[in-house]
Amino acid sequence: MELPQHVYQMELILERARGMLDLLDEKIAEFKEFQPEIQKLEDYYASPQWKKDFAMDEAGLFPAELKRGVLSEDGIYNILERNKEMLEMLKETE
Repeated sequence: MELPQHVYQMELILERARGMLDLLDEKIAEFKEFQPEIQKLEDYYASPQWKKDFAMDEAGLFPAELKRGVLSEDGIYNILERNKEMLEMLKETE
């Protein structure tokens, strides 16, 4: 007896969903474990050291090749806000 094609299709969807959900579980766990590092970033952003580093960058005192996205007001603020939004979203789903 030949099985209907939709059984094969549904099996593929099931396998793909399982893989996605397993990956999502893993990434959520990693995200939660990373929160102490995010807190360090937030503490730095609110610190006098960040203000000093920002002023030094604005004055051109850092080498041009230095990566310094962390000194971008919008960049760091946006990441911190996205982090808070993601935490809220996860909290709502628990």
